[in-house]
Amino acid sequence: MSLMSLGNNLFQARKKRGLSQEEVAEKLGVSRQTISKWETDETLPDIQQSKQLALLYRLSLDELIDFDMDVAEVHQAIERTSTALEEKIDWTKAWGKKYPILLTYRQQVEVEGYAAGLEELLEKLKQEYGYSELDAFLILKDILAAVWKQRKQQGKR
Repeated sequence: MSLMSLGNNLFQARKKRGLSQEEVAEKLGVSRQTISKWETDETLPDIQQSKQLALLYRLSLDELIDFDMDVAEVHQAIERTSTALEEKIDWTKAWGKKYPILLTYRQQVEVEGYAAGLEELLEKLKQEYGYSELDAFLILKDILAAVWKQRKQQGKR
């Protein structure tokens, strides 16, 4: 969860939609000062007003409460990326700028051996649950991410 305040979340979400405090106030039937007080954490919107804000900002109530500009921008970038563009991008090279091991590990690691183990896991997911090839890959990636997160929390990085 972001450490930002609800007020800051409201401010960031409003700015992201390109709305002024006056415009939001008019749509919700409150004063501009009320919007300002919400955004500075002086007061809080009630649940009905929060629902209206979420609708106006095109977010779920949960997203509004935990709004994070960086995460929202990543989500929008993913939605805008076409399959054709995805296939043109060399993801290893792109991520290799941040994580250089991705550019060098192939000279050290016996990739085929690890690939065989992963192939077994993919086939198991497909057979046991009827997943498509793509879905099985995505699920395996998500399982690896969950293991990474758990190990990171346990200090095993």
